[in-house]
Amino acid sequence: MSQFSDAYDRRFYYLRLSVTDVCNFRCTYCLPDGYRPQGVNNNSFLSLEEIRRVTRAFAAAGTEKVRLTGGEPSLRRDFTDIIAAVRENPGIRQIAMTTNGYRMERDVAQWRAAGLTHLNVSVDSLDARQFHAITGQDKFYQVMAGIDAAFAAGFTQVKVNSVLMREHNSHQLATFLAWIRDRPIQLRFIELMETGEGGALFRQQHISGTVIRDQLLQQGWQLRSRSRSDGPAQVFYHPDYLGEVGLIMPYEKDFCASCNRLRVSAVGNLHLCLFGDAGIPLRDLLAADDQLDALQARIATSLGQKKQTHFLHQGNTGITQNLSFIGG
Repeated sequence: MSQFSDAYDRRFYYLRLSVTDVCNFRCTYCLPDGYRPQGVNNNSFLSLEEIRRVTRAFAAAGTEKVRLTGGEPSLRRDFTDIIAAVRENPGIRQIAMTTNGYRMERDVAQWRAAGLTHLNVSVDSLDARQFHAITGQDKFYQVMAGIDAAFAAGFTQVKVNSVLMREHNSHQLATFLAWIRDRPIQLRFIELMETGEGGALFRQQHISGTVIRDQLLQQGWQLRSRSRSDGPAQVFYHPDYLGEVGLIMPYEKDFCASCNRLRVSAVGNLHLCLFGDAGIPLRDLLAADDQLDALQARIATSLGQKKQTHFLHQGNTGITQNLSFIGG
C-alpha cells in the first residue's frame, strides 16, 4: 500500500486515535458541564482487536506516529494493552498520548514499559486554584507529581499543553518560562478554537498566539525546523532554557498547508479534519484480519474528499461540538 495522500499532495504520517470520549475533568473550553454520552455507551468504543487492526492498516500505509487521545484515554482499563498493541507495528516509531495527567503518577512507568514514547499533559495554569477553576478538579499537585514520575520513568521530554485564554493565562508567560528554564518540558500554547458548544467562550477568551510569539522573539527565542511526522506546533528554543515553547495557531494563514494527520474516533469513524462535517465509517471493516486491503482502500478513497483548509475563520466548526468528541 502506498503512502496515504490527498488531492493537494499532502502526505499523512500521523494518526490521532481516540480510544474513548469519556473524561473525568470539566474544562471550561471543552466539557464545562461534565461528560455527556454522545449516543453511545462504553461498550461501543473500539475494542483492543479493532484498535490493533486499524493501526496495522495505517502503519502499512506509511504512518509513523500514533497519538492515543480521548476524552481521557487512561480511563480505559485496557489502556496499557492498547499501547502494546500499537507497538506491534515496527513502522510506527512514535506512540504518544494526550492526558489530563491524573493517573500518570500511578501508571506512567507501565505505559512506558508497554511502548509509549511521548507524553502530552494538559496544564492550563501553574496556579493550583486557577487550575481547579478551569478543570473543575482539584488535581494540580497530583498532575505535577505525574510529570515528575514521567521523568523518573525515563521520558526525556514531556510536552505540556496549555489552551491560551485571554483572562486565564495569556499574561502568565514569565511564570511558565521560569518553570521550564531547568526542566525538559515543551510548553505548548494552543489557541482556543471555536466549537459548536463553545461559541460564547471563544468570543470572550480567544487571543492569538502571535501575542506569545512576539514576546518570545523579543526575548531571543528561535524557531526550530519541523520533521515530517511532527504535529502542527511552531517550536521555539533558547540557549538559556532546557525547555522549549510550542505554539499551535489554527487561525494563522496556511495553517492547513502542512497537515499530515488523520483522525479516527472512539467509535471507529475516520475524520479528515477536526472541524469536518462528518465521519467516514470504518468499523464494518475492523471485524476481521482479512479486511486490511479493503480498509486501506476506503481510507485512501476518502482522502479525495479532504478539503484544502478548515473553515474556522467563517465560524464553521463542523461536526465538533466539543474537543472530547474526536480527540482534539
